[in-house]
Amino acid sequence: MKYYSLIGADGDTRLVVEAQEGVLSDLTSAHHDLEVLEDLALAAALSGQSIDALAQQMIEGGAADELSLAEIMSGESDAVLDMPFEPPEVWAAGVTYKTSEMERRRESETPDVYSMVYSAERPEVFFKATPERCVGPNDSVGIREDSNWNVPEPELAFVLYGGEIIGYTIGNDMSSRQIEGENPLYLPQAKVFNRCCAIGPCFVTAESFDDPHSLAVSCTITRDGEEVFSGNTNTSEMARTCQELADWLQRHNDVPNMTTVLTGTPIVPPPDLSLQEGDSVTITIEGIGTLVNDVIVV
Repeated sequence: MKYYSLIGADGDTRLVVEAQEGVLSDLTSAHHDLEVLEDLALAAALSGQSIDALAQQMIEGGAADELSLAEIMSGESDAVLDMPFEPPEVWAAGVTYKTSEMERRRESETPDVYSMVYSAERPEVFFKATPERCVGPNDSVGIREDSNWNVPEPELAFVLYGGEIIGYTIGNDMSSRQIEGENPLYLPQAKVFNRCCAIGPCFVTAESFDDPHSLAVSCTITRDGEEVFSGNTNTSEMARTCQELADWLQRHNDVPNMTTVLTGTPIVPPPDLSLQEGDSVTITIEGIGTLVNDVIVV
């Protein structure tokens, strides 16, 4: 099932689920104390049931209001999309695709470090964002004013609860290739800044996927109404699994529930293309949906 967070006309947060295509069931209307996804994850953990099973019970109880997903997506509804949940921490993995390793070697003045991490047992895992640095669907992602080469990085992201992967979403790991290329030690500055991460449009439970490593991924950049970049790939090209990344992240490192991990990307715009203010970035991942963000300078 797909779970969305909505902000109503009154400013209240509502947790809704798409149990049948195009129809959203308002779980908050069925249980007023249930406002965010983490509440449902906690209830599932305490009851020993799955998130989807609990949601289905509330839907079958008949107390959940119904909304049209199409109306919300088109702006015809008073409710608007928010981030599907608020991650207390966002981490990211780098050089998990061969294309990414090749691109990083091309941009870097110290290319060997990328070749070594691609083939090493230990992955590159780094801290990406705090909640305040994240944005949701239809919000603005940021590009650094002190960098002349800024790009989006479309990525499958997984979510942890109790140390286990409970579901997936789309992540945009905004990056300054210029800063990282100057020196790998500048990675935190290339990756962590205001509005550096977008998440959404929804959360999909792990049980909804037969295999998260066989999903089509695409990304387009639009400028002044014209497409200036398009790329696509498949998560089957990942050199590491989500579970492997989850295990490495949590070695001697406790992370809070709802921590989100971006799994890397092979879709990188060419060196002659850098994001500009006013651009629009669209990322689609099979089985999850489409995340759209415009671009501003931060």
